[in-house]
Amino acid sequence: MQSSLQNPKVYTSTNQSMTSALAWVFAICSGLSVANIYYAQPLLDSIALEFDLSNATIGLVITVTQICYALGLLLLVPLGDLVNRRKLIIIQMLFSALALIVVGNSTTQPILFFAIAMVGLLAVITQTFVAYAAHLSVESERGSIVGRVTSGIVIGILLARTVAGVMNDWLGWRSVYLLSAGLTLISVFVLIRMLPQRSFTKTNLNYLQLIGSTLRLYGELRVLRIRGILAMLIFMAFSILWTAVVLPLSASPISLSHSLIGAFGFAGIAGALAATKAGKQADRGFGQKTTGISLSILVLSWIPIALLHTSLWFLVVGVILLDLAVQAVHVTNQSLIYHVRPEAQSRLTASYMVFYSIGSAVGSITSTQVYAWSGWKGVCCLGAGVSTTALLVWVVDRLSVRLAASKREA
Repeated sequence: MQSSLQNPKVYTSTNQSMTSALAWVFAICSGLSVANIYYAQPLLDSIALEFDLSNATIGLVITVTQICYALGLLLLVPLGDLVNRRKLIIIQMLFSALALIVVGNSTTQPILFFAIAMVGLLAVITQTFVAYAAHLSVESERGSIVGRVTSGIVIGILLARTVAGVMNDWLGWRSVYLLSAGLTLISVFVLIRMLPQRSFTKTNLNYLQLIGSTLRLYGELRVLRIRGILAMLIFMAFSILWTAVVLPLSASPISLSHSLIGAFGFAGIAGALAATKAGKQADRGFGQKTTGISLSILVLSWIPIALLHTSLWFLVVGVILLDLAVQAVHVTNQSLIYHVRPEAQSRLTASYMVFYSIGSAVGSITSTQVYAWSGWKGVCCLGAGVSTTALLVWVVDRLSVRLAASKREA
């Protein structure tokens, strides 16, 4: 059966325009954008107090944000293959700034929830940056550039809670969203000056056909299915750690403040930055080797993490190893899937990142439940089990590929 994306009518500029400076701008803007969906986590108590929301109701702030983010992945990110990405990025960031301003000035519950929903929906501009960076990069550097941009995303996720917690203590929860709105507007002015004018990709599909082709990618591309499953599992492990770790650190006998707990995010940043070379390895044809090594490190990282109550230095080591492994696999995943369909990078990004959303959501929900049932050891067993499953998925896939190749040769 002929692929739905075979021989598409594509219009594209002939020159690539990705520079090192632009790659760093993409990384910073991606980090700022993705942080918008994580700011609320340390602010829930303050928001609930001001709007007189119950503990059960205030949780909807996180739920609404994540649901709208998942919708944006399927409904907005594929637009990058249909319209000029330069205009798409600028327009979405302007609307994102507006939504953040509304959140920061909201006076009623309906306005708050509507604006926070729009923040989640528009935060998917992060993934448009990734697809655009892949499009602007020459093939020999694509993995390296994507690695740099996705490092910005991971750093944004890790720092969002710390920044929000500190600003909440100093200036109140509204200042977090107003600051983000200001930084977003500054980013728009920078992007207007730096984004290439002529570089664009356009398919002859209409919007409904575009969404349909995005869903059909799952059936057409084995690499997307396998790499999507790996993404779901590694980000489930990532979410298991970062959702649950606040519970033992804030409880007796450790009893750290939220600011100190947030400081562990800096250890995660070290791991994320160390993984940027994974993209270069994928560019050189070592993507599978990098994946196997990284998933093994992910499994082993849970050993020092489990020793948290022995010494916090063990947790620091475990966090560095876990974030290094997750980021390395994530960058490699994207490099490999972008290679198979260069004309459908936005749709591939949307299809792939849906697995990320599922893994993050499931990891958050299960980790707190397991901690309530069996404490920190139970959480570590859960994380190690998920990480081992990811390694086994990769091993089985490699064995099946080799078996199929040997049958063809026979």
